[in-house]
Amino acid sequence: MIELNISAASWTGRVRSQNEDMVLVDHQFIREDSCQTQFVLGREDRLLIAVADGMGGHNRGDVASYDTLHNLEYYFYDIPSSLTAGDFNEAIVDWLDSINNYIISKGRADEQFKGMGTTLVGFAYYNNDFYSLNCGDSRLYRFHNHQLTQLTKDHSLSNMLADEKRTNIITNCIGGGFNSSFIDMVQMTGDVAQGDVFLLCSDGLTDMLPDGEISGLFEQHADASALCSAAIEAGGIDNVSCCVITVK
Repeated sequence: MIELNISAASWTGRVRSQNEDMVLVDHQFIREDSCQTQFVLGREDRLLIAVADGMGGHNRGDVASYDTLHNLEYYFYDIPSSLTAGDFNEAIVDWLDSINNYIISKGRADEQFKGMGTTLVGFAYYNNDFYSLNCGDSRLYRFHNHQLTQLTKDHSLSNMLADEKRTNIITNCIGGGFNSSFIDMVQMTGDVAQGDVFLLCSDGLTDMLPDGEISGLFEQHADASALCSAAIEAGGIDNVSCCVITVK
């Protein structure tokens, strides 16, 4: 049995007029709110935690993140039990194709949704294994033995060119004008150890707080609300959402 303590929060920053982010914790959707919960996982259980950052530069990013997480929640908990790791991967890839086509077709049918898009980063427990999922530039970190490590790779121009001045240009997401998307999916069971802390977050957190400050907050046992508050206090140029998962 594995026990997880989880906190999550999603808030509007100081600049944008609405929050286009959304967080999913199991069956709970969080926007302009926070939560604290706990799960005890056995072999037959499953759990999905995800952060979606609706694209602020496109119409209705709030709708894209909402649609994506609600669709994923329904799909994930309906997947047959005991798929192999390869078949589970294929199931998620099939879902990505489906939701990307849905987001694009919704934009074609209604001008207000044209070009809307969202990133997605996830932490999943399925068939006694943990997985990371990533599409875009939201991030998953691991805080282990006082060291903070980014586990996902940003799908961004800045990452491709090693140019930190281009952080707002992404090269992959769901919708957002991309006719096709891809998802990085990694089985990470061996990287989940007692005492570890995992962080899922939108770039509203990491654009405001360098890794060193995030590490310092984790040393103080900060939860998701404390991290979001620190990012907003540091400038809050974007909406900020995060989920903190502690392995007990």
